[in-house]
Amino acid sequence: MIKNIVFDMGNVLIHYDPMKVCRKFITGEEERKKVCASVFSSPEWLLLDKGTISEEDALKKMQERLDTEEEKEQAALCLKHWHEYNMWPAEGMEELVGELKDRGFCLYLCSNASLRLLDCWQIIPGIHQFDGRLFSAEVLCMKPEKEMYENLFKRFHLNPEECFFIDDLEQNIQGGKACGMDGYVYDGDLKKLRERLLTLND
Repeated sequence: MIKNIVFDMGNVLIHYDPMKVCRKFITGEEERKKVCASVFSSPEWLLLDKGTISEEDALKKMQERLDTEEEKEQAALCLKHWHEYNMWPAEGMEELVGELKDRGFCLYLCSNASLRLLDCWQIIPGIHQFDGRLFSAEVLCMKPEKEMYENLFKRFHLNPEECFFIDDLEQNIQGGKACGMDGYVYDGDLKKLRERLLTLND
């Protein structure tokens, strides 16, 4: 029997667009693309999610790929403020979270995300109804690594067979299944997801 619903964050509970903060601070389109790629498509961005690099060291490496002092300053601004612009709640998710809670499910968050999210997790719809949350940078590993799921189960004393995981990436669902947790690849169709979740134990 499924007792726990585990949610991913990006492209499930929230939408994410790295260009939003770049549009805020950078006027030229080519400069925006250049800075966006240097910051948000960088190896350092993944290392921030894994918790194995500081923001200060990450920024230095990001700036090394840029040519002008102006671009480097823009990169610093975008990295400092990205969480204020790049994320927004997915429509309908807060209502779904509330419905699942009303039906007696325990709710958990398991997301590849940097330590920055420890300070701005309130943007996640329905998060105050969750029973626990785990960000990858806290435990120095990431989905679909088995250690990430093992940390989730250990931290919240969960039986994997009683958990059902929603993520937008197939490899992350497969990583959960390898650890005994079934799941569902979310493609943005909220109606289909709701139907799947509300018939889990039928």
